[in-house]
Amino acid sequence: MTADAAGAIEIRSALARLRRTTRLPVAFGGLVDPGRQQVRISELSGTATLALSGLPVSSGNGLGGRAVALARPCAVTDYSSSRQISHEYDIPVATEGLRSILAVPVVVRRRVRGVLYGALRTAEPLGDRTLDAAMEAARDVEQALAVGDEARSLAAAAQAGPAAATGAAWEQVREAHAALRALAPRIADPALRAELLDACELLTPDAPGGAVRLAPRELDVLACVAAGATNSAASQRLGLRPETVKSYLRSAMRKLGAHTRGEAVATARRTGLLP
Repeated sequence: MTADAAGAIEIRSALARLRRTTRLPVAFGGLVDPGRQQVRISELSGTATLALSGLPVSSGNGLGGRAVALARPCAVTDYSSSRQISHEYDIPVATEGLRSILAVPVVVRRRVRGVLYGALRTAEPLGDRTLDAAMEAARDVEQALAVGDEARSLAAAAQAGPAAATGAAWEQVREAHAALRALAPRIADPALRAELLDACELLTPDAPGGAVRLAPRELDVLACVAAGATNSAASQRLGLRPETVKSYLRSAMRKLGAHTRGEAVATARRTGLLP
């Protein structure tokens, strides 16, 4: 799955959640084309027409373009008469019958990657609760895009292999591996989650025949330990109770025939379970 396809899925999911939590009748959005600095509206939820579908919104223009340029949420109570924005897109907005609109940018590492819109067909203020829900939906997309970026970076490092990333660089790869395994269970989109885990597996060589098999959570805990996390830190990172982390770690050590945490990590790396 391409980065754009995965991003579109996350935006579609976020728009559905936004409408569900706020009862806004219309939500739409899309990703930024970095080469052109414009958002292309690709995802529609609750719309009555296709007037907004595929619409390219340039940075600085209209409400969404203003949100992109400022990298912060923007809202208008009556789009057609607002003096806060330019009016290049009045016709498609009017065709869809929208009046009160908010636009929230999706910002990853200080770069705007997309915009989520929510709208009413009446001219009335969109309250703080609605804005907060839109910002929360945008944060969900931001996290998913950041995880996808890390997964692709990890896959690139995996293709280079440990011989091309020695010392401190390879330790960073190991830390990224642990972080991504910890994040994977929290990703709602199963395709993106599978892509992330596939990228993690690229870092580990094929285990020899008859090698020890660890359960996913045992491997998650061991990856955190390998990155230097204490049991307490691993429990916070994985969203598990400390006692559960200890149980998984004991089970992994037993399967690996290890008597210490360090020995378990060394054995897991030697057998290809960890990078």
